[in-house]
Amino acid sequence: MTSGRSLIAVALFALLGSAQAGVAEKPKDLAQRAAEAWLKQVDAGKYQDSWEQSAKILQRAVAKAKWEETMASIRKPLGKRKSRKLQSREASDKLGGLPDGKYVVLKFATVFEGKGAQVETVTTTLEPGGAWRVAGYYVLDPRI
Repeated sequence: MTSGRSLIAVALFALLGSAQAGVAEKPKDLAQRAAEAWLKQVDAGKYQDSWEQSAKILQRAVAKAKWEETMASIRKPLGKRKSRKLQSREASDKLGGLPDGKYVVLKFATVFEGKGAQVETVTTTLEPGGAWRVAGYYVLDPRI
C-alpha cells in the first residue's frame, strides 16, 4: 500500500510540476501579447489610449496630442486592417538610440484595405514594474 501512495504522490508531483512549467511565460510571449493588445487599440483608432498604454520612454519622447496627430496621419491612408501575421520577434538588451534595457522587436506582415501589404514594426520594452509596453511603432511598405 505504501508503494501505491508513493506512486500517486510522484504522479501528482509530476502533474503539478508540468502545469506550473506552462504557467511561466517567456519574455517574447509576454512582449508579443502586449504588442497585440496595443495594436488592437491602434486598429480601433484609439490613439489616445494607445499613448496612455505605451512605455514611459515613448510618452516622454512624444506628447499625447502629437502622438494622436501622427498616428492618424499614418493610419488613415492605410485604411482598415484586413489581416496581421507575426513575421519575427527578436530580443535585445541594446537598441540604437534607446537606453540599455530589455526589448523585443516584433515585425508583423499586415494587409490594409488602402495600401495593401505592409510591415508593422512594434518595439516593446520591459518597464520597471514588470509590464511589457510599446516603446516604438512604424509601418513600412515592403515594396519600397
